[in-house]
Amino acid sequence: MDPASRARALSALPWYGIAALVVAADRASKLAMLGWLRPGDAVELTGFLNLVLVFNRGAAFSFLAAAPGWQTPLFSAIALVAAGVVSWMLWRRPGRRLLCAGLALVLGGALGNLWDRVAWGAVADFVDVHAYGWHWPAFNVADSAITVGAALLIAEGFLRRD
Repeated sequence: MDPASRARALSALPWYGIAALVVAADRASKLAMLGWLRPGDAVELTGFLNLVLVFNRGAAFSFLAAAPGWQTPLFSAIALVAAGVVSWMLWRRPGRRLLCAGLALVLGGALGNLWDRVAWGAVADFVDVHAYGWHWPAFNVADSAITVGAALLIAEGFLRRD
C-alpha cells in the first residue's frame, strides 16, 4: 500500500469505529430487550412510548414481511453490498466530516440489522412510538442510526457544493 493510501485508510479508522459503536449499541439493546421481553409483550414507558418485542422479517415498515422467506437472503445481500459501498466511500473521503458521519451511522445500522437477519432470520424491533391511536412501526437502535445517517447525508448534499 502506498503512503497516500495508508494515510487515507488511517484517517478513515475513526469512522469505522463509530460504525462499530453503533453495532455494539444495537446488539446490547436488542439482547437486553430479548432478555426482558417476550415477543408480543408491551411495557408502557410514557403516554406515547412503549417497549414491545417484535421480529420483522421484512424491510422498513415491514415491507415484504409476509413473504415466504426469500426476503431474508435478499435483504442480507443488499445489506452486504451496501456495507461494501459505504465502506469504500468512507475510505475515499475520510475528511468530509458530515458525509462520513452519515455514512458511519448507515454502515453501523446496516450491519446491526444484518446481524439479526443472519442470527434469527428477522430483525428485532422494540421501540413503539404512538400518539392519538396512531403507531409508528416498531424500530431499534440500528434503524435510528440509519435514519439519522440518511438525514446527515441529505444535509451534506445540500451544504456541500463541489
